[in-house]
Amino acid sequence: MFILRSPHLTRHLRFSRNNRVASVVSSAAAVRQDATLWTPAPLSLVESAAESLFHISIDISNSPDLAASYTRPGQYLQLRVPDVERPSFLAIASPPSFAAASGAFEFLVKSIAGSTAEILCGLKRGETVELSSVMGNGFDVDQIDPPEEYSTVLIFATGSGISPIRSLIETGFGADRRSDVRLYYGARNLKRMAYQEKFKEWESSGVKVVPVLSQPDDGWRGETGYVQAAFARAAKQVSDPSATGVVLCGQRQMAEEITAMLVADGVSNDKMLKNF
Repeated sequence: MFILRSPHLTRHLRFSRNNRVASVVSSAAAVRQDATLWTPAPLSLVESAAESLFHISIDISNSPDLAASYTRPGQYLQLRVPDVERPSFLAIASPPSFAAASGAFEFLVKSIAGSTAEILCGLKRGETVELSSVMGNGFDVDQIDPPEEYSTVLIFATGSGISPIRSLIETGFGADRRSDVRLYYGARNLKRMAYQEKFKEWESSGVKVVPVLSQPDDGWRGETGYVQAAFARAAKQVSDPSATGVVLCGQRQMAEEITAMLVADGVSNDKMLKNF
């Protein structure tokens, strides 16, 4: 039997079918989202680290499995705050050994207006947030080991991208056994530059810290402009490309320009550890 359907009915059936498909997709997405394992944990510290940046410490002493899952600098997790559905992705700033010894994760969080991070930075000590499991592969330092074969390691970070770099430096990667380890760290000015109190400690571990300010205050005598330009001006860039490792974290354009510059100089892309 041949049945003639009116255009209105055809559109109605198509619309109903599309609604059912959309409903199934939405339900599947909800199931995937609900599958995330969230661990409640209290804030133990919320304080200013620099302009628009905050030190955040979260007590995970009651979640030893979560602490143990953090094994490599550069890993991250999702964080949810009360009454906000959308989580924030945060790189862990403290080294894995700190999580094991102190039962805490530390973060460097940039407060951006209207974001989950802004709400997080406005919370108080003792308030509870939720953490996902630890994610990502982190920095595979084995790619630039042993130190005797990779005597030069160039590290580049901008803004809050210094967070996982702190973890890398404080975890240790044999910097004191390499002849040339440099950290080019970019910020707008010193008021926007976190971890200045750690620079001497990092230098004593074998990492030369090169702060780079794009809009410095009067009196600044250090490097100016963008990180990639400061590196390009360096008298000693890369003495032996085959013995050079690179770590990149922060602003994407910076990372891409540094990568192109170093590849052109003969540094292997396989020896570049990236997190951006």
